[in-house]
Amino acid sequence: MKKLLILIFCISLAQFSKAQEKKLYDPEADATADINKKLAEAKKENKFVLIQAGGNWCGWCIEFNRFTQEDTQIDSVIKSAFVVYHLNYSKENMNAAVFKKYDYPQRFGFPVFIILKADGSLLHLQDSGLLEDGKKSYDAKKVKNFLMLWSPAAFDSKQYQP
Repeated sequence: MKKLLILIFCISLAQFSKAQEKKLYDPEADATADINKKLAEAKKENKFVLIQAGGNWCGWCIEFNRFTQEDTQIDSVIKSAFVVYHLNYSKENMNAAVFKKYDYPQRFGFPVFIILKADGSLLHLQDSGLLEDGKKSYDAKKVKNFLMLWSPAAFDSKQYQP
């Protein structure tokens, strides 16, 4: 019985560890198909698509994801205004055609943010370095401002009428 419990524990631990290994970026993903799905979702929900381009090798990419999920205000802005996609760039899959389509945003380094309107048109490219706070993380005020200025609400003409 003791051996059976140990075996069950080990299997459970292995499954937990495997679940924890889920990566933010998927080098095997069909980015074009995935982005098209996100565009359809954004259109249905009256949102924009926020593409975070980078890779599992990129500490700043992982940090941005952690930072935005842990800051409840920023997480709320993202969820209310954007459909998010993590576009992989790695030696396994550089997604060259997708990066070309969006005017080579990798020129800014990683992560880089690509904002698309729901019709698929490129709205904005954002260098993440401008959102950093020193050498460890991101500046909440800068990130929130970036997201607010490029959200669908910022393009609503009603707020600019006298």
